[in-house]
Order: sequence, then C-alpha cells, then structure tokens
Amino acid sequence: MPTRAAIYGCSGLALTEAEKRFFKDAEPWGFIVFARNIASPQQLRALTDEFRDIAGPDVPVLIDQEGGRVARLRPPQWRAYPAGRRYGELYARSREQGLEAVRLASRLIAAELTAVGVNVDCLPVLDVPVPGAHDVIGDRAYGETPGPVIALGRAAAEGLLEGGVLPIIKHIPGHGRAGVDSHLSLPVVVADARTLTDTDFAPFKALADMPIAMTAHVVYSAIDAHAPATTSRIVIDDIIRGTIGFDGFLMSDDVSMQALKGTIAERTRASLKAGCDIALHCNGEMKEMEAVASEAPLLAGDALRRSAAALARLSAPEDFDEQAGLARFAELMGTSWG
Repeated sequence: MPTRAAIYGCSGLALTEAEKRFFKDAEPWGFIVFARNIASPQQLRALTDEFRDIAGPDVPVLIDQEGGRVARLRPPQWRAYPAGRRYGELYARSREQGLEAVRLASRLIAAELTAVGVNVDCLPVLDVPVPGAHDVIGDRAYGETPGPVIALGRAAAEGLLEGGVLPIIKHIPGHGRAGVDSHLSLPVVVADARTLTDTDFAPFKALADMPIAMTAHVVYSAIDAHAPATTSRIVIDDIIRGTIGFDGFLMSDDVSMQALKGTIAERTRASLKAGCDIALHCNGEMKEMEAVASEAPLLAGDALRRSAAALARLSAPEDFDEQAGLARFAELMGTSWG
C-alpha cells in the first residue's frame, strides 16, 4: 500500500469512526500507542488489529517501552522493567552481566510487544547526560560516558531485533546536555563541536547501522544556532548523515512538543524539508493530525529506500524460553529490578 511520511497516535482505546476515515485517507506509514490507548492485552491487540485492517497487515505499530518511568505497558498486566541506569550500574560491576541483563530485558519486552501486535520500540536511549542537565533523560540513560551507553545500547537493540521488534535509537544526535525538557521548551546546548563529537554524538556513530533513529528537538549552537536538530538541514546533513554516518530511516520526535515553533503544519513541513524522512505526531488530536497530513507527502526516493531497508530488518522472533529468560533476568538484577 502507498504510505505517507507520517506516524499518528489515536485518541482512545478503540478507533472512532472519524479516525477510521481519516487514517484510511491519510495513508500513514505507522501508528504509535500511549497509555491512553491501553487497558488490557486483549483490548490493545484489538486496537493494533484495527490499525492493520485500515493500513495493511505490515503497518508498523510503535510504542515507548523503555522501562523505568517511560513505559506504556505497566503492571499488573505487564511486567515492570528497570530504567537504563540500573543496567549501567550492573555493567560497572560486571560488564558481562550488564550486557546479558539489558539484552534479556529487551528480549522479554519484545515478547510482550509482539503478543499485542506492536513491532517497533522507541529504545534504546543513546543520550549521554551531563551534570546539571535536565532530568528529562536522567536515569533513562545507561551511563554518563559513551562507552557503557554504546555497549548497553547495542545489546538492547539486538535483543529487540531477536524478538521481532525494530529498535529506534534516540534522540539523535544527543539530548543529554539539554537544560530544559523539550516537551515544554527548546533546549539550547552550547558545548563546542569537538566535545559534542567526542561524547554526545559518539553512541549514535557507533550504532549508525540501526534501522531507525528519532531526532532531538535540541539546538546545538556550535553547529546551527538557529534551529533544533529536527528542523535543521545543517544538523541532519552534516552531523546525522555526515559525521555520525546514519543512513537509516530518520523520524522526527513528536512535532506537537513545545520545543518546536510555528503551527503543526509548519513544524511538519520544516522537519521534512530539513531531511527527516517522516514526521511523528503523538497526541491523537484530529485537527492537528489533519494539519500533519496536509504536509506529509508519499514516501519516495531516499526516504522510501530507507523505509524499505528498515522494515526488511523485521523478522519472526527467534526461539526463546521466556520463563527461563525471566528467571535469569531476576537473578541478574536482584533488588534493582522494578
């Protein structure tokens, strides 16, 4: 089926008739689900089936399921997993155990996601936080230096892939220095280009082979003082595609976040013009989705090529003894779990 350069959320636990009509006409590349869309495994599976009835059996369905405070599937119906920092703490004690734990967590998360029809996870977080930064990243990060972030991020991504789920590396080229929450206002990072290259950009360069990346709504004044990465042709061309070498499918972070300026249509247009392959819109507000749709072209050229390459990484889950994996994970994490 033809697809356009947009990913949408929806308003509730099931699609309204208006949403069904809109999505049929809008031809989205994919959908994303949030806590407002989730009540039970049976209900969520029915919702993802609705998405595929409209947009085709292969349409990607995304979620933010990191563990810790960023988790849309929650107890008692799903397991709770630790925030990224917990794996970093274990890694500091035992590299092998840290890598095994984060890979197992991703594999276990993937099993829960595929059971409800979700096949893309906005994980791993590759941001490297620094002292004094806003805690919007905080304990979501695996560590405070590139080394552990690279190693644990790759293990997490590979665990998802083994489980039949595409990983999304975020927030490229780095959100760790942000002094404010980009959901609410625009962060401006003033570090010099050499420091950014050596620290913030390094995990993304090391994982540039991953299929999908999500941009940071962050201004890097040493690179482009006038626009955040999401809407900066300079950052996307010179840093993300150039220095980092990422040739995968590039999606914006949510265009409804307040770090971006202008109308929703203007934000969508700016992100796609700057070089994002696709625009993400999360809140399910119909008027805003209509504005995104007015600016979202059919995927073509490099964007279509990158989409195809990303989706080709999806495969059936490898054999996995979930109960044995869960037991080993609990043994590794001990009291750090939850």
